[in-house]
Amino acid sequence: MRSLGLAIDHRFVLHDAGYGHPESPARLTVIEQLYDSEEFRDLPRVEVRHAQEDELLRVHTHTHVASVAASAGQALTRFDADTAACGESYEAASLAAGGCVELADAVLSGEVDRGFAAVRPPGHHAERDRVMGFCFFNNAAVVARHLTAVRKLGRVFVLDWDVHHGNGTQNIFYDCDDVMYVSLHQYPFYPGTGAIDELGRGAGSGCTANLPMPAGAGDDDYLAAFRDVIVPMAMEYNPDFVLVSSGFDAHRDDPLASINLSTPAYGQMTAALNEVAESCCEGRLMLLLEGGYDLHALQDCVGGVSRALRQPEPFAAPGAELNAWSRQAAEALRAYWKI
Repeated sequence: MRSLGLAIDHRFVLHDAGYGHPESPARLTVIEQLYDSEEFRDLPRVEVRHAQEDELLRVHTHTHVASVAASAGQALTRFDADTAACGESYEAASLAAGGCVELADAVLSGEVDRGFAAVRPPGHHAERDRVMGFCFFNNAAVVARHLTAVRKLGRVFVLDWDVHHGNGTQNIFYDCDDVMYVSLHQYPFYPGTGAIDELGRGAGSGCTANLPMPAGAGDDDYLAAFRDVIVPMAMEYNPDFVLVSSGFDAHRDDPLASINLSTPAYGQMTAALNEVAESCCEGRLMLLLEGGYDLHALQDCVGGVSRALRQPEPFAAPGAELNAWSRQAAEALRAYWKI
């Protein structure tokens, strides 16, 4: 049994993008209910705090941080057609980023073995200088850069299984080799990025990997990609820390997309990353909440990955072959990795 630390705080419900918005406070409420259940109520929790300005400025511009901060106390600030802030959204976003950093430090120090950051608003669409896609600060990027710049880790592996491509995380690290960004996502789909030929640039060439999935893809498509591409590539990269932008909107019940993952598939993907973390970095593995908009599926999936993080089991790789798009992605990546 591994110890699983949580970053969760009721103040994350403060962010409210408006009536009927899919990224609703209820998402946090159902996760709170899960973690207050008998099975999980004794999990250790880190104290969530506001992000420090220098933590945000490692991945965002001054103008970006100031624009989000300016929404504080305002009834409504609309950044784009999908992304709006209420008067408390800046506080929630700052707590989300800061809480993720605190949890990463707890995992790194050995205070806990694994981590799950049940935070909102999500972050992976936020670019250096742009709020978009429900996201204000890029939580995964803030953590990854904290680990390399402050904790002096040499390599951080970021896996993004949200159904939407994490354009913000990719762009922030596109020229870097100390953070590897790998994404599985529905394609073509919002935000329109994440093609197979987006492989990084300069020193970062080969350290961005995209495995786009067609609408209707399911468990075998994803798990085969883990077996034949993601796990071998991650093992060769040999990271010092594994981060997961853990959206659950590729679930078959999610209303915003058309991927057909089952709840157990998320546990299997977690098992695969457990093996990477155990092999490469003393088990240092942390998941950060991104999307997931069917409340029942969200609660079930968070429970499933939490069990997989606490009680690692072998990755049960499927017998299915890579789908056509994953074969193309693997071919492009063979210029950099032995897969």
